[in-house]
Amino acid sequence: MTNLETYQFPCRSDNYGVLVHDPATGLTASIDAPDAAAVEQALDHTGWRLTHIFTTHHHADHTGGNVVLKATHECEIIGPRDEAQKIPGLDRPVGGGETFRFGDFDVSVLATPGHTLGHISYHIPAAKLAFVGDTMFAMGCGRVFEGDAKMMWASLAKLRGLPKDTVVFCGHEYTLSNAQFARTIEPDNKALEVRAKEVEALRKDKKPTLPTTIEAELETNPFLRACEPELKAAIGMSDDEDWQVFAEVRTRKDNA
Repeated sequence: MTNLETYQFPCRSDNYGVLVHDPATGLTASIDAPDAAAVEQALDHTGWRLTHIFTTHHHADHTGGNVVLKATHECEIIGPRDEAQKIPGLDRPVGGGETFRFGDFDVSVLATPGHTLGHISYHIPAAKLAFVGDTMFAMGCGRVFEGDAKMMWASLAKLRGLPKDTVVFCGHEYTLSNAQFARTIEPDNKALEVRAKEVEALRKDKKPTLPTTIEAELETNPFLRACEPELKAAIGMSDDEDWQVFAEVRTRKDNA
């Protein structure tokens, strides 16, 4: 089986768009559509033809290009069933636990609510790829706008459980500020220290810090590490439940 190809590109102020291409069938999906012009530019660069949009959640900075791209390319828009009325141009609603085909690949839908109530993520096991929207960022996670801390922790726990070598694409370039915050939570985390310096160098050169991997996040993301004894001890919550520790870390980030 020929593997999927990806092309990540910046758009809007701090969003990332991603094109996913199956060379065997010629299918190309845009992961979300933050801005139609940016997606068109990426298509021109790659020479790929847009056939699908995989929407993670309803926020306008992830769906803003849907209608224009659908009119131009007649692509199929797939998105969260629980936000169906809020997704412009939605053709195929999907929900957690479902699987659909994209070329030669199975795409697994993960329900990852918290940032929004219907947020979903897309996992393509055979290609070792995951597209998580605003549920998780490199060393961070999305703000809990519509759900609650327990819901968001359950979503992050699903992502924790993906294979460590899964390559993860996220919706925004927030990594530098996330790294700075993470160091306030776990100042003795050696892996975090190394990664923070790498991120500083990348951003100084105006290079992207994404995609990331599940393995890197398990080592350095304080939100994903809320169940780890070392982190719990570092913030004085050794006896608290994992979701409560997550809630405390999220509150600290909100107030940072």
